[in-house]
Formats: sequence, C-alpha cells, structure tokens
Amino acid sequence: MAIDEAPVFISRLRLHDGVAALALEFLILCAARSGEVRGARWSEIDMDGRLWTVPRSRMKAGKEHRVPLNPQAIEILSIIQKSPETDLIFVAPKGGELSDMTLTAVMRRMKGDAVPHGFRSTFRDWVGERTSYPRELAEQALAHAIENKVEAAYRRGDALDKRRVLMDDWGNFLTND
Repeated sequence: MAIDEAPVFISRLRLHDGVAALALEFLILCAARSGEVRGARWSEIDMDGRLWTVPRSRMKAGKEHRVPLNPQAIEILSIIQKSPETDLIFVAPKGGELSDMTLTAVMRRMKGDAVPHGFRSTFRDWVGERTSYPRELAEQALAHAIENKVEAAYRRGDALDKRRVLMDDWGNFLTND
C-alpha cells in the first residue's frame, strides 16, 4: 500500500467491528508479521511499560523481539476483552488463533488491493522516505536479521528507546494524531 493511503485505510478499518479488524490494525501499528499478531498472548504484554515481547519460538529469525507499543496499539489492547479460557489476545470466534486468511478477508471486504504483510513494506517506505530515522532502526523495528556476521556479532542492544519514538511517530502518522 502506498504511504499516503495507509492513514486512509486505518480510518476506514476503524469502521469495521470485530476481533479480526482489531488484529489487523494492531499488526499495522506494530509493523508486525501476521503470525506474531495472531499468536500474541496477554502474558507477552507489559501494558505499563508499553511493551510486547514476542518469544523467539514465534519469530522468523528465532530471536526474541521486543516491540514498543505506541498509544494506538495500547488503545486496541484496552478494547479487547480477556478470555478466561485462553491467554491469546485475538481469539477466533470459535476459539483458538485467528487464521491468516481472516486478516486477508478483512482487507478483501474493504476492497483493498494489498495484503497484511504488505504493511511492513509501507512502514519501511515511510521510514526511508518520510523520516530521518536511520535504516538500521527501521530494520530492527521489523526484526530483520543482520546479514553481516561481523556487525551481528557486535550488536547486542535492540535500540528499544529509539524504536519507541519511531513507533510512536508511525502510530501518529497512521492516525493523524
């Protein structure tokens, strides 16, 4: 999706009810992968610290990823009702995880020409074209693996505080705040 279409899409998405629409918005606000969001659990969320820690078992690169939650993502989490039967945040109507097709179906109903994963590209384009944030920060926000083995060996931190500002700006861009 083109950068300037993303805020319009978010405003249209907010007109849709249901857990799938909320999960899709959360995915966009966090620049996360579908499987990470569909498998998100309350036990991974620190509401006070505005942090989502995705365990390595659910990450593509097999490494734990800390996602700073912008106020818009926190708002979504505050809307969701915790289920007494499961730790899952976004629970399918019949229980369990939402399917990958559920998020795609929301976009199709909205006559969207994109797919959920494409919003990660929109985020990357926005960082590169509309902000002065360094490339490395965007790559860390997307939890991309560092291909240069020497650089990877020396980088121990995850720039969480810097990424928090980045993700707040992303949320504000998407919601015109």
